[in-house]
Amino acid sequence: MNHPLAWHESLELHELLTFQANCLIQLKMSVRKVINHELHDLYLYSIKLVEKNLKDLLPYVENIPNEYSRRKNEQNFFAGDLLGAAKTTIKMYASAITETTSSELRSVFHRHLNIVISWYTKIFEYMNKNGLYPSFNLQKLLEKDAQNVQNALLMKY
Repeated sequence: MNHPLAWHESLELHELLTFQANCLIQLKMSVRKVINHELHDLYLYSIKLVEKNLKDLLPYVENIPNEYSRRKNEQNFFAGDLLGAAKTTIKMYASAITETTSSELRSVFHRHLNIVISWYTKIFEYMNKNGLYPSFNLQKLLEKDAQNVQNALLMKY
């Protein structure tokens, strides 16, 4: 790639790198526990697929609009994993609300959505307070993503 990425492209790249790196780490931590041969092979296939995706995306980090710096610590993975879980749960509840015809169930979904938004907020505030999610510094954010991807790719399974 010869030209810089736009800000919106950089943000999408961040989301993909973060989510897939966390998925890769989870897959590699879990594969040893899978005893069914066919499912184990599916895990190995998934690991290779996600590794390839990350290797394909990683060079684009060099094309973000500004310079970026190196990641501080491993705590980021655990907090980021929680943040990703909360974010995905918010999306799932929002989607479920649009698919529900039962007003009673919709009310439960709506209540749960508000609870999950509070959960997300607590995680984000923790990460922000501890310097784990530099949400206002795209360079540092993508640098953390790149380091997390490298750690995930180097992780043994």
